[in-house]
Amino acid sequence: MSKSKTKAKPTAGDAVRARKRKTLGFLAEMEYKKMIMCPLAVFLVALLLLAVNFPTLGIDLQGGVVVTAYGIDANPDELADTLSAQLGVDVRVERFTSVDTSGIRVYAPVGTDPTEIINLLKQDYPNAEYTHSEVQPTFGKIAQQQGIRALAFAFLAMAVVVFLFFRNLAPSLTIIFSALSDMVIAVAMMGLFGIQLTTATIAALLMLIGYTVDSNILLTTKLLRRKEDTLDEAYLSAVSTGFTMSTTTLGALLVLWIISTSQTIDNIAIVLIFGLLADFMNTWILNAGVLKWYLSNSARGGSK
Repeated sequence: MSKSKTKAKPTAGDAVRARKRKTLGFLAEMEYKKMIMCPLAVFLVALLLLAVNFPTLGIDLQGGVVVTAYGIDANPDELADTLSAQLGVDVRVERFTSVDTSGIRVYAPVGTDPTEIINLLKQDYPNAEYTHSEVQPTFGKIAQQQGIRALAFAFLAMAVVVFLFFRNLAPSLTIIFSALSDMVIAVAMMGLFGIQLTTATIAALLMLIGYTVDSNILLTTKLLRRKEDTLDEAYLSAVSTGFTMSTTTLGALLVLWIISTSQTIDNIAIVLIFGLLADFMNTWILNAGVLKWYLSNSARGGSK
């Protein structure tokens, strides 16, 4: 007596994946020329923004004075305007809070007397506690060089690994360009929103390189070594996974940015958010468009 095969009932996970593929289906239907040209246009705009408004360097990269006042609750913008007018130099003020204390930090250029800043603050906040530190321009220059060197080495190492893994020029170059575009767009957004380039934001850019490679390798591997019947099916399978990765990471970073009381952590989180949003475009639109073009040409040439 033969047993009839029964089809497995669709699960809730299957329904979610089907809904996600339907939502992202328009990406698979895009013409590869548009998929390539739109991100390239955004990259060029980011380059123009950098040329016009490059992010200012933080004190740790150019030197300067930091005065920390504990127990002060003041509007940072208003206090910065007041101190700038009294000192005759542009200063930046940020508020900070922690578990057991809160206060403000005043950032001033090299050559500013920290004692003068403290005396001005004491006129309105005599009961606050004050500390100060100074970064010499020489040390700032060293930090700049080390940061640039770290980015260059990380980028070069990533490029070598990508070439060794795929041994294919077009996909490898696209992954490398995507990583470059992510960083350029993130830095351009930093300049647009007034976020300083510091050792912390350089660390965020280094983290961004690793995330970019992950998502691009996922897509490239899925399309070059696809098991699905069509290119669009392979792409939808990859973008479904990648979209989940990106949205969960963005959600975690957004929560971190909202609840953080540290300006340094805020800057790291927002730079990564800028970069991951750019990575979604560069991976799932630009890289996908190049791969579609490459694989379609290879198929017509008889290699696929």
